[in-house]
Amino acid sequence: MALDQSSLSELLDALRAGGDLDFMRQAMQVVLQAVIELEATQRIGAGRYERSENRTTHRNGSRDRLLSTKAGDVTLKIPKLREGSFFPSLLEPRRRIDRALWAVVMEAYVHGVSTRKVDDLVQALGIDSGISKSEVSRICGELDTVVAEFRDRTLGHVEFPYVFLDATYVKAHDGARVVSKAIVIATGVARTGDREVLGLAVGDSEDGAFWTAFLRSLRARGLGGVQLVISDAHEGLKAAIAAVFVGSAWQRCRVHFMRNVLARVPRGSAEMVAAAVRTIFAQPDAAAVAEQLETIAEKLGRQFPVVASMLRDAAPDICAFANFPQPHWRQIWSTNPLERVNVEIKRRADVVGIFANEKSVLRLSGAVLLEIHDEWAVAERCYLSAGSLAKLYETGQDDNPKEVERAHSELVA
Repeated sequence: MALDQSSLSELLDALRAGGDLDFMRQAMQVVLQAVIELEATQRIGAGRYERSENRTTHRNGSRDRLLSTKAGDVTLKIPKLREGSFFPSLLEPRRRIDRALWAVVMEAYVHGVSTRKVDDLVQALGIDSGISKSEVSRICGELDTVVAEFRDRTLGHVEFPYVFLDATYVKAHDGARVVSKAIVIATGVARTGDREVLGLAVGDSEDGAFWTAFLRSLRARGLGGVQLVISDAHEGLKAAIAAVFVGSAWQRCRVHFMRNVLARVPRGSAEMVAAAVRTIFAQPDAAAVAEQLETIAEKLGRQFPVVASMLRDAAPDICAFANFPQPHWRQIWSTNPLERVNVEIKRRADVVGIFANEKSVLRLSGAVLLEIHDEWAVAERCYLSAGSLAKLYETGQDDNPKEVERAHSELVA
């Protein structure tokens, strides 16, 4: 592997400056960047500006990636591709999360809330428990800056017709008390078909005021073009969606709804009721969905009148998906895609157990979401195809027609 003239000049300038540690760090950065560029060239089948029959794709800019080394932190540029994805083999995909976990554990230790578990974590991470407070502060400050930039970035670069909202809970210290903290998360599917993490916030509770402030912050950052919001039926969240996303439809998560239904029937009948309700979502069009819902409500109502009432009352909300292109239905009728994100946050949070404070909750959850966002950005396939999204706009779906609600009203009239 040969370094280019520019890289060699940079190393020579650093050597003449006489800074031993700075020179080692810069030398390592140049060499590692050269290795990344070589691997990218092999992946693409051609170098920069090279014409080659072996070329499989083209470069499309780059993104920064922080790597911690014994000589210090170095920032490397990871090439992005127009088609497919590329991640250099010399980097760990979740390095940023590991640093966040390190910072959270050490902050807990410094603040005097360490337990034997925290000590074991410190040893497992290969960190001397005598690390200085200034080092912890440096790491935390660096991560906080990155997470803050991610949370405050503009969202006006593209429309997001579909937005998913959900929350998960962790434990954190509040003075001498241990309290529950809500992590509220928003993800979206862009008009291009790609998924993005839109935002997150941490608070004391998942009430309406908290959700309203969070959704307004997304609007202020440029979130627009929202046609459907998918979430649970939390009363505070419903009110916030209605207030902030005026004109957008709301899809009640079918998974959460099913849990509510099954909680009202005997355990021995749960499987039969669940199978019957699932047939509502197996229909080919909006009219058939509404008709099947009324059919199932009538059949179940003979034995379970409460279930029939729940189905009829929730009909416009659990069937809102049917107003949108059929290829999208499986992706938009529940918050399952966001549930997977919550699982990853909880997996990392469970390692910590009890967080030192609210800032450390935001730091770790923000780092996890930033990594997920990056992985989605370089995914080989879009979450929704461009062709199916074109149908969404061709059919004038911006007006959000209430086809299911009208069909249901005609059936019960």
